[in-house]
Amino acid sequence: MGSLDNLVANTAYLKAQAGDCTELRKRRGSLALPKPQRSSSTRADMCKLGYESLCEIQPIGKLLFRQFLTQASNPPQYAAAADFLADLRDWTLAEAGAKDRARQNILTKFCEADSESFLGFLTLGVAERCKVASDKDFEEVMMSMVREATRDFLRKTPFSEYQKSSYFDKFLQWKEYEKQQIVNDRYFYEFRTLGKGAFGEVSAVQVKHTGQMYACKKLNKKKLRKKCSERMALSEKQILEKVNCLFVVKLAYAYQNSTHLCLVMNLMNGGDLKFHIYELGAARGLRMERVVYYTAQMVTGILHLHSMDVVYRDMKPENVLLDGHGQCRLSDLGLAVLQMGGDNSNSIRQKAGTHGYMAPEILRQECYWTSVDWWALGCSIYEMVAARVPFKDFREKVLLEELTRRTLEDDCRFEHKNFDVPTKHLISLFLRRRLDNRLGCRGEDPRKHTFFRNINFPRLEAGLLEAPWLPRSNVVYTKDTEEFRDGSEAEDVKLDAKDEKFFKVFSTGAVSIPWQHEMIDSGLFEDLNNPHRTGSVCVDGDIGISSTSCHIL
Repeated sequence: MGSLDNLVANTAYLKAQAGDCTELRKRRGSLALPKPQRSSSTRADMCKLGYESLCEIQPIGKLLFRQFLTQASNPPQYAAAADFLADLRDWTLAEAGAKDRARQNILTKFCEADSESFLGFLTLGVAERCKVASDKDFEEVMMSMVREATRDFLRKTPFSEYQKSSYFDKFLQWKEYEKQQIVNDRYFYEFRTLGKGAFGEVSAVQVKHTGQMYACKKLNKKKLRKKCSERMALSEKQILEKVNCLFVVKLAYAYQNSTHLCLVMNLMNGGDLKFHIYELGAARGLRMERVVYYTAQMVTGILHLHSMDVVYRDMKPENVLLDGHGQCRLSDLGLAVLQMGGDNSNSIRQKAGTHGYMAPEILRQECYWTSVDWWALGCSIYEMVAARVPFKDFREKVLLEELTRRTLEDDCRFEHKNFDVPTKHLISLFLRRRLDNRLGCRGEDPRKHTFFRNINFPRLEAGLLEAPWLPRSNVVYTKDTEEFRDGSEAEDVKLDAKDEKFFKVFSTGAVSIPWQHEMIDSGLFEDLNNPHRTGSVCVDGDIGISSTSCHIL
């Protein structure tokens, strides 16, 4: 029965990802935004926030502010400012000849006095620099001087008028609607198990009224209490809800049911890199094109975490997941540490991580900080190429004491035929035992290394670089469901009022920015804003794509 159960689970899971336009329309039929007059308390809260939060950071606010700026009844300078910022972003992401054309278009459209879109709000000095900007100083002039002058302009009268407009009223309605979301098990449909952790399973779920697919990480309350891991779970949750990087998983919802705390995050349906290294293809390991692409994304993700004063501490291929577009994200931040304020250098001594990826300073039980992530990344790059970690062969049985000795004393050997010169050099720099020699620990950006010579990082970070491998839509890239079953419980643990208080603090519902992205991407934002709405419509994307057959790996 196991194979049949797995086939049924996979088929339902793939069908959910494909979407059902008719069913989604039915689910949305009764949805409506709250009436504007109910948003008065929300208005008071929002007015305490500044321009950046309301018009640049929050996706729905950013969209409505642009709509306000470009309406015909406003002064032409409002639309010109919005168009300039959009065109400047397009220029940063353009390549080769397209970049030159975009640069010339900006100069002609926004910097010449006889143009309809001339930025007349610029000071005389900035306007003069704008006119004479050359190829060499274009980026400096536009990205710093003109861009900041444009944002300063928008912060003043345009922002003030926006807050009095119907567009801001609409934003308040959406913020009120966001607050009204009651997130519990009934908010989602649940599908097959995708993985298993120390405190419970990870399953695929779907938001009923948007069709958005997520992964739900379930943390058993009694197991958390028994292992005194509540603080670790809360730390992971707090880090995930602050993440704003394409290459680290993001938290969308946090809630509880009677037995579990639930973290709802990006669904990564392409499997983890360990699965790809050892289970897919005729030979173990990954093509170099994939190694470079994934490493570029991992480096960017690690740098983002470090910019948040977070040490990952569990960098390994098993924790790097691929999404439906073939891009990877760092996941499982249960061991991550967030340092609030003060000097972060050498501030942790706790032994944590996975043997084979642990840095020498962890094994020696010395104080450490972000250096350990760069060592683990070096081990991970090595494994992607050679299908083994640097100091232990594939399936080799070795005592932890011996693995520790090798990590502390032995040289890293590059015997696999696929190691080229740039790859060996990059790994060697990450595996330097002295911290003042290790790449990433000396204030330099690892992305400058020649290993990444063919990566356009602005386009990579915008999700515009084509992935070298794409998951097939009718394949489930994970183990069979029966391999994840776990009957162990912690029945001897009794939860008390203190535990219930913690669970309530943990369960904060929808995370604002991911939730707003979901509303826009699913088409619900446009749907509920339609004054002539008679029923939901499907939008381009995952919804409405038909599924064919199911393949199991």
